Amino acid sequence: MNGFSKIVSAAGLAVGLAMAAAPAMAQQKQEPVAAAPTSSSPAAIAAATEILKMKNTAAMYAGAVPGIIEKTKTGLLQQYLNYQKDLNEVAVIIAKNNAGRESEISEGMAKVYAGQFTEQELKDLVTFYKSPLGQKLLTSEPKAITASLGFLQTWAAQFGETVAGQFKVEMKKRGKDI
Repeated sequence: MNGFSKIVSAAGLAVGLAMAAAPAMAQQKQEPVAAAPTSSSPAAIAAATEILKMKNTAAMYAGAVPGIIEKTKTGLLQQYLNYQKDLNEVAVIIAKNNAGRESEISEGMAKVYAGQFTEQELKDLVTFYKSPLGQKLLTSEPKAITASLGFLQTWAAQFGETVAGQFKVEMKKRGKDI
């Protein structure tokens, strides 16, 4: 694939992903989501927490605290290059002082889920995820998502080549070779 085809392919993928996300983003703008509702019952929050554990959502944000510390340190290093040794040492101290703060994410996500579903719905979801089909969903869905993303990348590359070919044909009709 030549350089132009790669660019068109990448642009096509980016546009496709952006357009696919647009309805969801528009819906989010129409329906503001509270950061972490607090009006849910303790039982609803407990059920939401159980669902999130079953779905292993902690894996999504396991590196959040170290990542934010590293990102902050990197930003400071750009401003204070002479303090590299000190900033590296301070980052270790800050990481130790903030170990376990990921639990705040978990608690906040449980409150968000509890704010989106009724207590009974959450209990029904727990029951579902404990069922054989629910267990299969928990193990198969990540694989299906990964495979779907792989398919999307392959499709976008092939479609990008098709579109690049069409551009070449149309430009040639105008007397311009690209």
